[in-house]
Amino acid sequence: MSPSSTIPSILLLNMFSSHNKSRKGSSHSFEGALKASSEKSKKLKSNASSSKLESGKRTQKALYKKVGSRERKSLKEAMSVVESSSATTADQSNVKGVLTHGGRYVQYNVYGNLFEVSRKYVPPIRPVGRGAYGIVCAATNAETREEVAIKKIGNAFDNRIDAKRTLREIKLLRHMEHENVIAIKDIIRPPQKENFNDVYIVYELMDTDLHQIIRSNQPLADDHCRYFLYQILRGLKYVHSAHVLHRDLKPSNLLLNANCDLKIGDFGLARTTSETDFMTEYVVTRWYRAPELLLNCSEYTAAIDIWSVGCILGEILTRQPLFPGKDYVHQLRLITELIGSPDDASLGFLRSDNARRYVRQLPQYPRQQFSARFPNKSPGALDLLEKMLVFDPNRRITVDEALCHPYLAPLHEINDEPVCPHPFSFDFEQPSCTEEHIKELIWRESVKFNPDHPNH
Repeated sequence: MSPSSTIPSILLLNMFSSHNKSRKGSSHSFEGALKASSEKSKKLKSNASSSKLESGKRTQKALYKKVGSRERKSLKEAMSVVESSSATTADQSNVKGVLTHGGRYVQYNVYGNLFEVSRKYVPPIRPVGRGAYGIVCAATNAETREEVAIKKIGNAFDNRIDAKRTLREIKLLRHMEHENVIAIKDIIRPPQKENFNDVYIVYELMDTDLHQIIRSNQPLADDHCRYFLYQILRGLKYVHSAHVLHRDLKPSNLLLNANCDLKIGDFGLARTTSETDFMTEYVVTRWYRAPELLLNCSEYTAAIDIWSVGCILGEILTRQPLFPGKDYVHQLRLITELIGSPDDASLGFLRSDNARRYVRQLPQYPRQQFSARFPNKSPGALDLLEKMLVFDPNRRITVDEALCHPYLAPLHEINDEPVCPHPFSFDFEQPSCTEEHIKELIWRESVKFNPDHPNH
């Protein structure tokens, strides 16, 4: 389903036109910086031969009937503004390349760093983001005529934790296929197996992320809020059905295009529900962390992702982080100040007596009325928010229940909210897994995408 056309599209014009003007050449995060090409829509239409894309076209066409001609016109205008802005940015930031390895690869200098891709990725190569992980560039795949985002992870095997995170995301995204989950398109095969240290992952290209939209000055209507939330939950239903917990849901990991279509990204911290070493590498942003994680609960469930979605919903409503804690203690205080201090029954999920004693000795706060805390907001949105922000994970609403909530009724269609046909397993990960073994596994992934070594 691609229900972007069910949202009053006239609201999209100012949001995306102004947002793109303000972010030309200024993005510094991976997903937050991805910009669309001016030819993307045309290329996708000309190459949409698969049944999946054809089905998506039919769905979108049917949904388009739900909005008036004025809104359809405004959506087209908004798209043209986004594309024009992106094209201008591309002209300004295009970088020149040098052929390497007998002309099979092309090397670019991006932000003073080498960026080497197989020759099928043709100019313009546009730097669109950078961060601790490395650099991201937009490019065009000459074989598919599709615009993509290429993320370089430099020195990917310097430490085992980061190397495992890279492999985990590759494996998981190859397993998943859903309209609200970012798609992995390629792993660029290194020129040589023996001495490669950098990994280049190719994703579908998106325009921006929810963090950038929230922090912009553009108004967000209730329809935007509903549509964003619905897509997050629709994608999360698929992820959870694969027995996977995302564990790092936050606005910057929710990617958007100019139609307001949303995709969940960054699965580097994901885990399956059956794993037992959950806490060993858990470094997710504190502000979106569920109480059970703050209290070091060794066993947790998909409810942690629902808590994060609740934090995101609150942030959409207020345009501010809901619980911007400075440390663990402050984080718990902010939570209890809003939803109230938990009673003994709400602490039953904690197996540790010490953890229960710790919570009981914290300052006690009454529950705030959400209608007072969030004035002039949709009662339906606030009711769903209350059901997500429940201290006890066993009483927290599930993703399926959330999708059935009346607030999402205009978009909810259970027969068009698919689940993953096969559970995912991280069985390729072993405690004794070395950097060299991970390197071998990533090499194999690149060969699966590129069985024939680039030769032209």
